Amino acid sequence: MVLMIDGRSLETTEQGFLCSLEDWDEEVAVQIALQQGIELTEAHWEIIHFQRDYYIRFRHLPNSRMFVKAIRNSLGAEKGSSRYLQRLFPEGPLKYACMIAGLPKPPTCL
Repeated sequence: MVLMIDGRSLETTEQGFLCSLEDWDEEVAVQIALQQGIELTEAHWEIIHFQRDYYIRFRHLPNSRMFVKAIRNSLGAEKGSSRYLQRLFPEGPLKYACMIAGLPKPPTCL
């Protein structure tokens, strides 16, 4: 599939994940989020940047439990809770944080 943003053709998977990490920038993130019905706030950006940093540092994506735990360890207990993350990404925090962050689909997500 192809995602058109600002005159650029970005290749995506059938589920909407970017095929190339290098295609991502904040404008791409905004457009992907809008397509998913999410208007990004500072709280979203904090999780998106955390997830990108995590992936770049460790070269893998955590499962949902480890995702929440890693956020708790880095950003504090309030933000590292399933309820907080569910409010930001109602359809699935790990999956949609990764999608908007331009990362691959986590292997544990359907």
